[in-house]
Amino acid sequence: MGASYGYGSGFALIVVLFILLIIIGASWGYGAY
Repeated sequence: MGASYGYGSGFALIVVLFILLIIIGASWGYGAY
């Protein structure tokens, strides 16, 4: 279970970070413009 779990958790972590970057980038973009 180690390999599949590590890949799954890593993928989920990347997805979460990507969503956070989109939200932060959007808020900064609206603030700049």
